[in-house]
Amino acid sequence: MRASEASRAVGAARFVSSPLGLIVHDVMVLHNSNKLTLRLLPCDVLARVAPVDDQIAEFEVGLAQRLAEAGCPVAALDPRGEARVHERDGFVVTLWTYYESVATHDMAPDDYALALARLHSGMRKVDAETPHFTERVAHAQRLLADRERTPDLSDVDRELLRDALRRSVRTIGERGGGEQLLHGEPHPGNVLATRCGPVFIDLETCCRGPVELDLAHAPEDVAVHYPGVDQELLRACRILVLAVVTTWRWDRYDQYPRGRAMGLDWLGRIRAALG
Repeated sequence: MRASEASRAVGAARFVSSPLGLIVHDVMVLHNSNKLTLRLLPCDVLARVAPVDDQIAEFEVGLAQRLAEAGCPVAALDPRGEARVHERDGFVVTLWTYYESVATHDMAPDDYALALARLHSGMRKVDAETPHFTERVAHAQRLLADRERTPDLSDVDRELLRDALRRSVRTIGERGGGEQLLHGEPHPGNVLATRCGPVFIDLETCCRGPVELDLAHAPEDVAVHYPGVDQELLRACRILVLAVVTTWRWDRYDQYPRGRAMGLDWLGRIRAALG
């Protein structure tokens, strides 16, 4: 969010906290992208604030409750903040449990894999209406076709991304793997190391597809510890994920920090992966 929006978003979080008896003297910005993630102190609540027109908070709150009931290692809503979406000044605010990190190093790959397997197992018990992963691919394809949205992408790189999307989707279809509810983006930024073990956050990206698609977001050594992985399918999923997120970095409206530099690096990785 831009500074003016972020200031209003912080104000919205403060406002909805007050009638709930949550004392807020200080606010720490933990992450700023299309939404703000805030730590409210001294009540120690994690608040997520997003523009009303650019969020699916109701879906995320409802799904988080159902996944927790199914035994999934997901972040819990703060019990003091009511399990609902709060609205104020053009923003929606959700209030979550704040988890203090218990590790200063990267999470062990086997712990990461076990937590992801537990998440997938619980997700198979939950019937949720979520998009298929191909909808995310279709969005990337529309960006590649719209030169006004991706004006700085060269013709050569545009065709590289189109080819990567086509080839990986075809391979995923040919492998015929089973599909289920997925986290959608269980990368290290969306998994917390807590006293209770790894906990997944940010459920708004959930979709349907093969579990290898989730594994494609995790560090490569995590898949070694995940049972029954189709390696050829995983390779195709990794190329697909890389092609999609690289395309996003070339969207003229993308606000991801250092997004363009990352996009350039990822283009090189895709080129190498396709040989």
